[in-house]
Amino acid sequence: MSGTPQPPITYGGTTRRPSIPLVAEQDVDPSASIGALVKDATAQVSTLVRAEIELAKLELTASVKTALTGAIFFILAGVIALFSAFFFWFMIGEILAIWLQRWAAFTIVFFAMLLMAGGLAFLGIRKVKKIKKPERTISSLTETASTLKSAATHAEPPAVR
Repeated sequence: MSGTPQPPITYGGTTRRPSIPLVAEQDVDPSASIGALVKDATAQVSTLVRAEIELAKLELTASVKTALTGAIFFILAGVIALFSAFFFWFMIGEILAIWLQRWAAFTIVFFAMLLMAGGLAFLGIRKVKKIKKPERTISSLTETASTLKSAATHAEPPAVR
């Protein structure tokens, strides 16, 4: 793997997600020196941290894409609210002025523009509310922290839920 998050790859209906290969747990040599044990622990913690970072990257990438989609809706709503296709709306106002007072025709056009901008803003809010927190990363980090705490106190690790 190149170190950057990759999207899932689908082959015939099955999805394969990229992963960081973890090394198998090695037997602890009771006669090993403290330096060797520290070296092994450091290597294992380093691999674990890299795996956690990769998981966070993958989850946050999905959330950022959802947020970007919502932001696009907000931008579109702003463009319509600010610029509002002047000539088209003036034409609609003038057409309505044939049957209504001029001020009433342009008031109707103004509220129609606000209604469209509000609709796009509503769509943007719905997209932004769909952004999820990285639940797998949080649960994995919590589990890792409790395992490291129990290892530091030489207690049995808590059962995995």
